[in-house]
Amino acid sequence: MFTLIALGIGTAWGYSVFALLAFNCFPPAYKPNGVAPVYFEAAAVITVLVLLGQVLELRARGRTSMALRALLDQTPETARRVRAGREEDIPADEVKVGDVLRVRPGEKVPVDGSLTEGSSSIDESMITGESLPTAKHPGDKVTGATINGQGSFLMSADRVGQNTVLSQIIRLVSEAQRSRAPIQQLVDRVSRVFVPTVLGAASLSVGAWVLFGPEPRYLLAMVNAIAVLIIACPCALGLATPISIMVAVGRGAKEGILIKNAAALETLGKVKTIIVDKTGTLTEGKPRVVTIWTGNEGNETQALVLAASLENASEHPLARSITAAAAARGITLSHVDRFETLAGRGVTGEIDGKVIRIGKESWLVEAGVAMDQRWTAEATRLREQGFTVVLVSAEKLMLALIGVTDPLKIGAKEAVEELHRLGIRIVMATGDNAQTAAIVAQLAGIDDVRANV
Repeated sequence: MFTLIALGIGTAWGYSVFALLAFNCFPPAYKPNGVAPVYFEAAAVITVLVLLGQVLELRARGRTSMALRALLDQTPETARRVRAGREEDIPADEVKVGDVLRVRPGEKVPVDGSLTEGSSSIDESMITGESLPTAKHPGDKVTGATINGQGSFLMSADRVGQNTVLSQIIRLVSEAQRSRAPIQQLVDRVSRVFVPTVLGAASLSVGAWVLFGPEPRYLLAMVNAIAVLIIACPCALGLATPISIMVAVGRGAKEGILIKNAAALETLGKVKTIIVDKTGTLTEGKPRVVTIWTGNEGNETQALVLAASLENASEHPLARSITAAAAARGITLSHVDRFETLAGRGVTGEIDGKVIRIGKESWLVEAGVAMDQRWTAEATRLREQGFTVVLVSAEKLMLALIGVTDPLKIGAKEAVEELHRLGIRIVMATGDNAQTAAIVAQLAGIDDVRANV
C-alpha cells in the first residue's frame, strides 16, 4: 500500500517541481494562464490523510498503553529478605528463587511464592476481581503485587522476575498491543494485487500516449501516468480500519471497557457465550448490612454498637459494611482494648471488660460460645436467602446475626435480558459458595452458574 502511495505522491511532487521551474519546456497550449499545471495540493492532501490514519492508530494503541503502565505501577519495588536471622530491605528484582521473605501488614507481596510461617488475609482483587480478602495459611500460594492484610508472615520465593504472574500479564498485554485486526491483513492482501494492477495500468497509459498520442507525447504520457497513480492511491485503505478501531476503542474506554487488541474487537461480533464474574461485575462489589437478628429478645442497636466498635479497627470489606451501618444510624462507637485479627476466622477484643468476638460460626463454637438450634437455623435461613452471615458474641453468649449482602448493580438484570435477546448464552463463574451464587444468578436472570471456582 505504501509503495503505491509513495509513487503517487513522489511522481506528483516531482512533476510539479519540474513544471514550476522548467515551465518553458511546455508548449503554450498546456499553459492556459502562462503557467504549467502543478499537483502540489494533491500530494499534500494524500500525505495528510495517510498520516492521519497512522496517528489515529497510534492513539488507539496508546489507550491500551495506559493499562500497561497501570500494571507496571503495581509491581513492588522492594522486598524484605530474611537471612541468618537478620532482615534487610532489598530491591525486588534482586530476589532469588528460594529466598525467605517477610511481608508485613499492608505491604504488597513482592513475588510469587508460598507461606512458610504465619497467617493473614490477602486482597487478591487485582488478579481475581474478588473484593473479599482470601485467608492464607502455611503452605498456601501467594501472588506478587497482591496486598497483605493485618497479619505478618514469612514466605518462600517460588517465581521471580519475568516468571511471576504479574510479569506474564504485562507481557501478554504488551504483545496484544502489537497485534493487528484480521481485516487489516485482508487490506494487505488486497494491496498485493491492487498495487501491481495499478502500476500496470499506469505503464499501459504511458505506452498508449507515447505510441498514439499527439505531441508533446512524452509529457502527456507522464501527466496521464501521474493521474492514474493519484486517482488509484489507496489512502482510504490506510484510513478505514484505524478510524473504525479508534472509534470503537474510544467508545469502549468511555464505558469502562478495555479492548486489548484489534483482533479481540473484531472477534467480539461472533461471540455466542459470555462468562461473567459475580462480585463487582453483576454486583456493586460493596457489601452492606441488610438485616440484624438478635434472637427476638436482644437489643439490635446495642449489638451494632459492639460489632461496629470492634470492626472499626479492621480493614475487611465486611467490617467496613458494619461500621457504615452504624454511621448511618448515628451510633457513637466504644473504645476497644486488646483487638486481634485471626485470619480466616474473625476478630476479637474487649469492650467495657467484656470479650467480644465477631466471625465464623465454627470459630465461635470452638471458643465455647453457647449457640442453640435457633441461631443455627436462622443463620442457615439467611444464607439460603443469599446473605453472608456475620456472628457476634459477648463473652460466651450470642448477641446477633448480621446479614450482609452485595446488591446487584443497577441495570445488571436488564443487561442480561438484552444479551439473552441477542441469543447470547451467559455463564456466571464465581468464587462464592453455591447458595449465594444461586441467589444472585436468580436475581440477575442467569441460569448457568459455576460456584466455588
